[in-house]
Amino acid sequence: MFFKRRHEPIVDFIVAGTQKGGTTALDAYLRTHPRISMASKKEVHFFDNEENFRGRPSYRKYHKYFDSQLDGKVVGESTPAYMYWHDAPRRMWEYNSNLKIIVVLRNPIERAYSHWNMERDRGNEPLSFLDAIQQEEERCRTNLPFQNHDYSYTDRGFFSEQLRRLWRFFPREQTLAMKNEELRSEPNRILAEVSEFLDIPDFPEIKAEDIHSRPYVSNMTDQEHQLLIKKYQFEIRELEQLLEWDCAEWLTV
Repeated sequence: MFFKRRHEPIVDFIVAGTQKGGTTALDAYLRTHPRISMASKKEVHFFDNEENFRGRPSYRKYHKYFDSQLDGKVVGESTPAYMYWHDAPRRMWEYNSNLKIIVVLRNPIERAYSHWNMERDRGNEPLSFLDAIQQEEERCRTNLPFQNHDYSYTDRGFFSEQLRRLWRFFPREQTLAMKNEELRSEPNRILAEVSEFLDIPDFPEIKAEDIHSRPYVSNMTDQEHQLLIKKYQFEIRELEQLLEWDCAEWLTV
């Protein structure tokens, strides 16, 4: 059995964000560590699924994604939508207030374009990127009172609000934020931070890989880029102050 009491948690950490931020690569790296036991699939989508919370949530349903023979391992899962979903942090806290939360953040301009490209590649997006971001608010209102998973291209990039929502329930020392660019260029240094955060031995030496990258049919236009720079300039400055990061390169043309 997974637990002695009805709601005793077994999951120790969650990679909670951000979508199209590099979580697939991080999830793959986490699975190489002998002391980590990850969910049977990436993106369990338990805490952002409204069907799971129409009454008392069934954590047994959640736990079916995890190995029953844990042998003292640190248990985790990766669902990047959790950071964006308004009710997910509270639900995660109700499940386990001691959860450690990892987020990978990416230039929100590039993230938005990558998100649109993914939906276009899946056949879900008929609009051009410019039309999609100009019509985003109207399209997302069709899901009210819930958030929109598919068309929230620019809304997902306001990371400071999402971080504050996480910090409302989890102390900062229980969260680890990293840059997508650094995970790609210096994976071993970033994974050393992860191992310290999770209090486990160092990761095996790994080689940087381009994991699950989708090809683009075209590049973002100057008009689209300038529109998003204007949209995000104050958000990026705020994020720099929150995390004490230098994100100036995110605003370059």
